[in-house]
Amino acid sequence: MALRVLKSARSAGAWGGGYSRDVRIVHISDCYAPRLGGIETQVRALAIRQAEQGHDVHVVTATPSAAVRNGSEVLDGVKVHRVTARMPADLPVHPRVVKEIRTALSSGGVAAGADAVHVHGGVVSPFAYPGAKVSRGLGLPTVVTIHGVWGGVFRPLAQLAEHITSWTSWGVALTAVSDAAAEPIRRIVGAAVPVTLVPNGIDAARWRVVPVAGDSDELRIVAVMRLAPRKRSVPLVTMVQQAAHGLPRGKRIRLVVVGNGPLESRTRRAIDTSMPNCTVDLVGRLTPDAVRSTLASSDVFIAPALLESFGIAALEARTAGLPVLAYASTGIASFVHDEVEGLLATTDGGMVANIVRLAVDDSLRARIAEHNRATEPIESWPNVLELVQDAYARAAELA
Repeated sequence: MALRVLKSARSAGAWGGGYSRDVRIVHISDCYAPRLGGIETQVRALAIRQAEQGHDVHVVTATPSAAVRNGSEVLDGVKVHRVTARMPADLPVHPRVVKEIRTALSSGGVAAGADAVHVHGGVVSPFAYPGAKVSRGLGLPTVVTIHGVWGGVFRPLAQLAEHITSWTSWGVALTAVSDAAAEPIRRIVGAAVPVTLVPNGIDAARWRVVPVAGDSDELRIVAVMRLAPRKRSVPLVTMVQQAAHGLPRGKRIRLVVVGNGPLESRTRRAIDTSMPNCTVDLVGRLTPDAVRSTLASSDVFIAPALLESFGIAALEARTAGLPVLAYASTGIASFVHDEVEGLLATTDGGMVANIVRLAVDDSLRARIAEHNRATEPIESWPNVLELVQDAYARAAELA
């Protein structure tokens, strides 16, 4: 499917049928390129694809670039407006965020005349979230997409409820990247307020690979992750080694961990190098091409995080044809269903059992891999662009 071409939302509020190149979309995000992270990478990819459709796409961000700290530049056909303040490590915080965003969106501003304002936020987004209030105060159709899992240890429920209640009263269209990210919002707003899914997108063709056969007695597992506490790199090593203890004689596991981070030394110390049937390699951060090559030479992808709002690396691996091992409570469960695209666990013990299962059940592993290679994920960009457009249409109705 292709993104349905648009009219200006100002003409009868129509976001489908017809075509015009004057539809103006403004994204507001704390972070953007050159920062490399989940939200900024997805916002950039979405903005580029919307610009390729002929739309007038803007990004307002608190992230500086090498060329522009405060001002505008055009990158990949997208007009990027950088509003920054001097902060340690260039944190995306601005003491006059409301004023600066209002200036950008108001008449005469660099991003004035928006047909849709799309606010992107994670667990903490001190720049983006105030943009929702400013946008609605100006009467602009506004979408908020939650890219993180709220609640738990990251944000008290009362503070979350205050944000969401304000957004719904202002007429903001609420979306999230997965059911895991949407669920805390749905509990607050109730069934009467829709919280639709706008998942992260993927270029499916880019992540298809030709599998490279390995030793039939060795299960090649790959993880692509930051070596940080939330991603659980140390428990990953522990679980894989526990699984190796449960393998039949002659079976082996090789785990390749792609990525770096503050827990690299601790993760390396957790590796038991005396185990004859279990090898763990920490290969550091790789280029996308090298990641694809690593996926092609692997049998299974594993995602050990318990707090994962989406899991783009898992989606890339699933698109490459690998069965995915993950937890049922995470956003990965939005695109990995148990025994279809992979195996889902509810506990670490269940994850260990699932590793053993894929190591010994060749037919199950082959069936899942064949399904993943033959079935394009619904998160492919053409589908995601339509879901985004539908969210803009709903925002226009609320406005």
